[in-house]
Amino acid sequence: QVQLVESGGGLVQPGGSLRLSCAASGNRYGIRFTGWYRQAPDKQREMVATITGGGVPTYADSVKGRFTFSEENAENAIYLQMNNLKPEDTAVYYCRFIFQDFSGSWGQGIRVTVSS
Repeated sequence: QVQLVESGGGLVQPGGSLRLSCAASGNRYGIRFTGWYRQAPDKQREMVATITGGGVPTYADSVKGRFTFSEENAENAIYLQMNNLKPEDTAVYYCRFIFQDFSGSWGQGIRVTVSS
């Protein structure tokens, strides 16, 4: 069974940085799609950044120029470098993997709080 484990969240002041990690284990197939999503209190889950087929990342307009999404395929891991964080970035962040057999998994969610 596939397991995704996230790490790297926490509390940071506005303008600060955090790096989220997500590692997959137990998958039998290669990776088709990866992404980061977030859900703020009382809001729907939204896309932050995605990569399809190892291509160029796609970013939500709200994070362009501040967040960088990368993959480390040899480690089945993805990362989200978040710079110049704003209070509106406060949310629970989820990683998402879809594999070549079209099965998918979500990470457990990790909280990011941006506050002074």
